[in-house]
Amino acid sequence: MLQHALLSVSSKAWRQLSCPRSELRLDLTLGCGQTFRWRETGDGHWTGVMGGRVWTLTQTDDTLWYHVYENQDNHGIRRVCENDPGTEPAGSDKKLKCVSKVKQEPEEKGIEMASVQDSTEEELLRDYFQLNFQLENLYKDWGRHDDHFRQIARIFTGVRMLRQEPVECLFSFICSSNNHISRIQGMVERLCHSLGPRIATIQGTHYHDFPTLQALADSGVEACLRNLGFGYRARFLQQSAQLILDAHSPDWLLQFRRASYEEAREALRSLPGVGLKVLFCADLKKFQKLKEQVDVQKKKIKSEERDEVVKKGGTKKKKVRHLEDNITKKTTTAKKVKWEKPPHSRKRRVKEEEQRQ
Repeated sequence: MLQHALLSVSSKAWRQLSCPRSELRLDLTLGCGQTFRWRETGDGHWTGVMGGRVWTLTQTDDTLWYHVYENQDNHGIRRVCENDPGTEPAGSDKKLKCVSKVKQEPEEKGIEMASVQDSTEEELLRDYFQLNFQLENLYKDWGRHDDHFRQIARIFTGVRMLRQEPVECLFSFICSSNNHISRIQGMVERLCHSLGPRIATIQGTHYHDFPTLQALADSGVEACLRNLGFGYRARFLQQSAQLILDAHSPDWLLQFRRASYEEAREALRSLPGVGLKVLFCADLKKFQKLKEQVDVQKKKIKSEERDEVVKKGGTKKKKVRHLEDNITKKTTTAKKVKWEKPPHSRKRRVKEEEQRQ
């Protein structure tokens, strides 16, 4: 049986890249509620699905270590062969009769292909964590303009916004409506296990890729997800996927990585189940590049403005609108470090979501 990788057992199957903890903290970044697919499978070892593959990540003081499991049969990744250990692909009734293409190549070409694969994996990892931006400098800049952030940042170092695949990001946060992290994690896992292709089985745990829009839009999805405990969210998931495919295209969400914040917000709000909370959670941080988010932050919308509007009188609707128009325009890494829930009662949110059905 394939085991979850541990750096202490053997480092030969691991790759590494230079990344100090001040630039990335895996525990804070992967466990704070911006993604729901990662689990701690060993002390400081996090395993999850990214880019159609299963990864285990861990870190030392100045190095990020990653292990990518090879027994995968999905998204064009090489098929595992019958004569390899643990050869039977998860979800398959038959062993493949092929021989590994990598093993058939001459040694020089095999080394070249491995080098290309290593480069692709590192590129994917850097993009996912947005490692091309130096976080320490951003922390210093934000701290100069926000005393509260400066105090909090001393504790929560290395928190990064993940640049997730847009479909997974949006539909995961549709599940988050009126929910808490542990329950959202369970719902997202059930969603993937029911509708997503299986990638691998490790120590009895089945890892699935996130469902495609086509799978989510199927007419039987709502009933299936209601049976799995999704409640009214089942309808939102199916209808949003169907609307994207009918009115736009499967790649429609990708365009918001280049669109302005306002354009992205208005477009996403047209989808069933995408209200204020989903926008607060999934707005800029997964769809756009950090460069634009930093440019927005330089407008220096200070936390005192947020505190002032909450202290003032007026309706909750007015407060929420102010929060939506101002706080969500801040760089979202700073927002994750210094998140304050909008003054919007759970009862009110439930009522609004029911009205949207």
